[in-house]
Amino acid sequence: MKDKDYIVIVQCHIVKERCSGYNCESAFHERTGGFAGYPKDKAYRMLSMTCGGCCGQAVHRKLSNLIRRIKKTEAVTKDRIIVHLSSCITKDNFHAPPCPHLDYLKSLIAKLGLDVCEDTFIDEKSEKRRKEGLYRAND
Repeated sequence: MKDKDYIVIVQCHIVKERCSGYNCESAFHERTGGFAGYPKDKAYRMLSMTCGGCCGQAVHRKLSNLIRRIKKTEAVTKDRIIVHLSSCITKDNFHAPPCPHLDYLKSLIAKLGLDVCEDTFIDEKSEKRRKEGLYRAND
């Protein structure tokens, strides 16, 4: 993660209709949750976007655009970019179960040659509920 300069957070389009994204941004800023492995003393650039809605295919177009634009304008290559799939996509939570297109999203990102990580903000209450079995995606 030290070799990355640019972090892209991809959030669920449906969840984003009611979620400000504050918790994901805060987790990034504080280097907690899915960002705990990032050094606090390094400055990163961060961009947030949605998947574009089910089935998530728009994420490929959006990231392709980013790759082209950032290389042209700032000479940042895709090996310096990492994509974080937000916890609203990867985990059972009060918004919804994990995204049914999670594997597809990962494959689209991999086709672009970008590294991908799961999770952003990890809510303690949701973690407790997952451990208690209250959130069950396969029921």
